[in-house]
Amino acid sequence: RLCELLDNAGRGWRKLAELAGAEKRFRCSAEELEMCSLKVLEPRGSPTQCLLQLLAERDCTLRYLLGCLERMGHEQACRVLSSAVQDMIRITVQPESQVVAEGTQVSLTCCATGPPGLAYQWFCGRQEVPGATSPELVIDTAAPAGQPEWYICRVNCGATFTFSRWAHVQVEKSSSPSSASGYCLTMAGLQILRQPRPCRLAEGDTLALECRAIGNPPPQYQWFRNRRPVEGAQAPQLQVKLVTTAERGSYSCRVFNLFHEVWSQEVDVEIGEGPRQTSVTLHLLSSQAGVSHSTTTPPSPVPAATDKVALLIGNMHYLHHKQLQAPIVDVHALGALLRQLDFKVVSLLDLRRAEMQMAVDEFLLLLDKGVYAGLLYYAGHGYENFGNSFMVPIDAPSAYTSEHCLCVQRVLREMQQRRTGLNIFLLDMCRKRNLNDDVIPQVGALEVTANIVFGYATCADAEAYELSQGELSNGIFVTFLKRWLLEDEKITVLLDKVAEDMGTLEITRGRQALELRSNLSERRALTDPIRPPGQDESSARNLQWAKAHVLPESRHLRFDCGVTVQLGFAAEFSNIMIIYTRVVAAPKDITKCEARLTDIPEELDVDLKCTNKESPEEVGSPLAPVWSLGCPSCCLYSRICGLQKLRQELAFTICLQYRYQGMDDFVEERQRVNVGRPLIAKLNLQ
Repeated sequence: RLCELLDNAGRGWRKLAELAGAEKRFRCSAEELEMCSLKVLEPRGSPTQCLLQLLAERDCTLRYLLGCLERMGHEQACRVLSSAVQDMIRITVQPESQVVAEGTQVSLTCCATGPPGLAYQWFCGRQEVPGATSPELVIDTAAPAGQPEWYICRVNCGATFTFSRWAHVQVEKSSSPSSASGYCLTMAGLQILRQPRPCRLAEGDTLALECRAIGNPPPQYQWFRNRRPVEGAQAPQLQVKLVTTAERGSYSCRVFNLFHEVWSQEVDVEIGEGPRQTSVTLHLLSSQAGVSHSTTTPPSPVPAATDKVALLIGNMHYLHHKQLQAPIVDVHALGALLRQLDFKVVSLLDLRRAEMQMAVDEFLLLLDKGVYAGLLYYAGHGYENFGNSFMVPIDAPSAYTSEHCLCVQRVLREMQQRRTGLNIFLLDMCRKRNLNDDVIPQVGALEVTANIVFGYATCADAEAYELSQGELSNGIFVTFLKRWLLEDEKITVLLDKVAEDMGTLEITRGRQALELRSNLSERRALTDPIRPPGQDESSARNLQWAKAHVLPESRHLRFDCGVTVQLGFAAEFSNIMIIYTRVVAAPKDITKCEARLTDIPEELDVDLKCTNKESPEEVGSPLAPVWSLGCPSCCLYSRICGLQKLRQELAFTICLQYRYQGMDDFVEERQRVNVGRPLIAKLNLQ
């Protein structure tokens, strides 16, 4: 249908290609556009279909595509795509596996949302259950106890269908040993048959805890970690694949029904680092000492290139120091370029001391033997004393010392222990002496690894500057780094070219010059390809990276008055999220209505003056033109910062205000919304 609308229209596929290309990864080359246009010569060829295929191969989302069509002003195409999105069937309530006593009834429930006229059909194994065509299936367990029966529900609307997940019903004899010796449902509402057990795992293992109970009505489950509910963990078995240290803690399960509640025993889950080869630590040559005559081990072979990961930190809004402007633009620009080079990127703004340390710890979990490159970029205030560089967090006091900051050399030492193939530090900060700090930190000996590259934005005892360009500011370093970052050059050669370009800028000549320090002995470039990793090699770090990039799913809220509100999300950084609300349907007798975001958790950094704005530019972000491309029009936008501070799941209220025809007063309805832990909040940096 889209092809019919866009193949021969004035506002057709070429305009769509132009608008989609505003984001570089979706930009089509002249050859690709010519390939699309030549499709008209084929009997059933379609330029639009060819273009959509190119966008699909580059992971273009339906949301982004819809935004492009809206900016084209093609209302008919927008309606076609919107209806296609709405026709998707989503399971909202999944049937849960249960253990029940013989002779009782058990209920399984499956609920779904989608187009009108949804039909349900339950199956036991591969056989249809006769007459089971409603969301609830009631099963009589008078049959003898034995192997569990497996049930699944199909939900369809015409030819469109989806299946629920499998649920099994295990029937226990009331007098069996596993049923607590003569357990009687009429005397006690709930009884736990199987308690969870403590365990110790390595990163990348699968965590499996189980709590089984019987009761009447059937029991429900909610797992807790450190006495806080685990999102989505409402089944008898809690399973987490590819665990990391973020999952360690004390676990328990709350078992309940309409009348009773019991708790399982609390068990400890310990998660340590995976096995790693023992390494021999060798001292780096001291700048004050002569040549070391220590015996060294032969160099290890080049590690297999399986991953490239980057942590980008930008500190701007300092509590006791001068505010900076450039880090937000620099971190975003650098992150976009590194993603084009297949780096896994975590980008964070405005971190306190503890948050910076936790972010670095999580970054180290992404590194392991076989990782080709680990890159750390920092933009913000900094200093250098006695050859050690320090990154200053936003909560550093006015007279800060090394104990208030993060030492770059300590991070390097920990990176070396992870056996990363290439360690890159790009430090966009001042390197003046800190006269308040006369302590020489004991960093410890570094290994001779011939794989370290330091790119300093400025020389020792010098300052780094920002460059204002209209409303935006860029650091001098990143302004020139962007020109070369995608070039297929050895990293040291690339940084040399950046240094040469920086030297041509008149306003900073004699004030700021890039300094390169490296002991790199091989040709290694940021553009070097990586081979697809095996499941065992990188599953833990892939999971860790993926957790920091999970946005809540867009959803529709239906209010009693008949109004439907779309709630959507976009990511600006790993710890900054945009929430937008849009009224998508309203009864004819309602003349005006809008949905506003309220009751946002106090620990988050939210400027209430910049919430519920009618245009993206009003929320106070210079990057609004970038993230707003994927958002629909006619929305109210709010920018939520500091997601790493969340102590619990993100919950807020959508306040709907509307007015009926012929009335002056507004009516108000509210809905509470819980979206879990979005983006970096999933890593529990608190």
